[in-house]
Amino acid sequence: MLNKKILAAGAILLLAQVSSFAADSFLGADSVSGEFGTGNKSKLARVGLQYDWGKQWLQYNGMHVGGYWDVTLAQWHNTAYKGVADATQNITDIGVTPVFRLESDSKKGFYGEAAIGFHLMSHVYNNNGRPFSTAFQFGDHIGVGYVFNNGWDVALKAQHFSNGGIKHPNPGANLAVLKVGHSF
Repeated sequence: MLNKKILAAGAILLLAQVSSFAADSFLGADSVSGEFGTGNKSKLARVGLQYDWGKQWLQYNGMHVGGYWDVTLAQWHNTAYKGVADATQNITDIGVTPVFRLESDSKKGFYGEAAIGFHLMSHVYNNNGRPFSTAFQFGDHIGVGYVFNNGWDVALKAQHFSNGGIKHPNPGANLAVLKVGHSF
């Protein structure tokens, strides 16, 4: 629980200081984000750096498909470890995800995105009757969001974690995620 609070506090401080630092201060990233998710008696706090690909595909009527790399560090807090109510499990998760986004040419306003990436967890997830068999997981999501003129980005995502059938059992877990970010 303490790690989650520290991670959340770090995310808030990072986002609060975005406007006072140059992009180079964040390892060359184009944006930063903080995310909070819940589902399957799990809570997730995640910070991330995003690296825009600088590409525009399928341009039409002021819209295009673009994309970015999302590099994340997350802390999970599970409250039904091994199916036992109130038994807890904490997991740290490192993720790298290529994200495709349908957005306006100005990169402001509404957008939709979809992704599938790679996650390595510090422990094998086993929560609420959903025991995973591997610490390696694919994390896919679909989401909608809005980028304001000042660079702030707010999104809602549905995210699914699964090992893609590499090993069984593979029940997967779903989370609803709120993202707040800022682009430079």
